[in-house]
This record gives sequence, C-alpha cells and structure tokens, in this order.
Amino acid sequence: MRLDKFLKVSRIIKRRTVANDVCSLGRVEVNGRLAKPSVRLKVGDVVTIVFGNGNVRFKVLKLEETVKKENASEMYEILEDIE
Repeated sequence: MRLDKFLKVSRIIKRRTVANDVCSLGRVEVNGRLAKPSVRLKVGDVVTIVFGNGNVRFKVLKLEETVKKENASEMYEILEDIE
C-alpha cells in the first residue's frame, strides 16, 4: 500500500492530499529513509513523521484498503510520541 494512502486510511492524517504534501516536503521517514508519497509500505515498517510541534513514530501492523473509524488505530502501534 502507498504511504500517502496508509496515512489517510489509518487516520493518522485526515486527508490524502495533506499526507501527500507532508511526504513531499521531506517530513516522513520509513525505516530511517526519507520517503516519497508513493513508497510501498509493508507490515513491520517503522514510520516517523515530523509535525510542526513534535514527532510521531509508529510501526505498521496491518495494511487494509478500507477500515472503519473505530478500527483505524489497529493498523499501527505508536512507538514514540515526542512533543
């Protein structure tokens, strides 16, 4: 699954266009490497996102095309939430 789509489906970022922009600005790393929006994620990948007010690091647990809002948090596990 593409990185930008995963961020939207998992509801880490609200809209896919915003996820695409964040990736394009170089604020997302997958397994320690800068990632473009088209990077293919696999289960077990570690993603780090740099937001204006902090960082979040999580591990991908599931890849699903669609998921209900209540189950979105089951797609990842937060490893670090640095403010």
